[in-house]
Amino acid sequence: MFRRVTLAAVAALVTLGATACAAAGPAAPATGASDAVTVVVGLYPFEYLAARVGGDQVALANLTQPGAEPHDLELTARQVAAVAEADVVVYLSGLQPAVDDAVAQGQPAHAVDVADVVELVALTGPGAEAGDADDDHALSGLDPHVWLDPERMVDITAAIAGALAAADPDHAADYQANAATVSAELQALDQAYRTGLADCDRDAFVTAHAAFGYLADRYGLVQVPIAGLAPDAEPSPARVAAVQALAREYGVTTIFFETLASPALAETIAGDLGLTTAVLDPIEGITDQSAAPDYPGLMEANLAALRQANGCR
Repeated sequence: MFRRVTLAAVAALVTLGATACAAAGPAAPATGASDAVTVVVGLYPFEYLAARVGGDQVALANLTQPGAEPHDLELTARQVAAVAEADVVVYLSGLQPAVDDAVAQGQPAHAVDVADVVELVALTGPGAEAGDADDDHALSGLDPHVWLDPERMVDITAAIAGALAAADPDHAADYQANAATVSAELQALDQAYRTGLADCDRDAFVTAHAAFGYLADRYGLVQVPIAGLAPDAEPSPARVAAVQALAREYGVTTIFFETLASPALAETIAGDLGLTTAVLDPIEGITDQSAAPDYPGLMEANLAALRQANGCR
């Protein structure tokens, strides 16, 4: 059976999870349950899966607070302690160095490193090649945004179910059943994307930062990011000019921005080119400005935005 956590760690989890569980929707567990499996996650997409797979058996805490940028996460001492005392930790190594350090230091009982579950690939395509040398450096490296590919999310779901079953064997069958339900929903989402993007006037889209490489690769699209893998990267004038040239080349109609970053640059580029702007959410967190309250809803909103921008039938 899973091990119990200390009172201090339970208090930390309650503090951390109070808002996070609300963001996860009705599937989120009661955070302070004394006999629950304690689960700590690095950011929202893993919170969503852990809440759905764990159901009422887990007490869940998200280290990234709603509205915060997960790439820049810094942990408090209480959060570091919560990682060490958790029964299960779900994170993606390389995305949030502070979480990597906390896992290495705390050695939680069961750690799911998503980078060991699904293959990370380097950013590629015309969006990665355009611009000057500094921009090429910013647009290089392994892309962490695996959660924007529903098929990869199926693999992550299975890994979370396995870790929960190892931490709490008495409820292993429940976790596997929940995982099967979530996987079926993700597969239906994948099919909606395949169908919805199968017949479009154009296949390229311009987005605020390079978060959509896995989605583009999965569904035959071309991502042209303004900034690199880090959303706060400041593109050079050469990069902006390259994006404008690519937008003209591909005949795009829309410059996408996102909810957790300023839309100013996207609006400027769109204004210069006489294009419109719209939101394409990288689903790194949920806020009051999000188009939907959960992962499936946001993926559906993204699909609708891409279909509108790319003239899909």
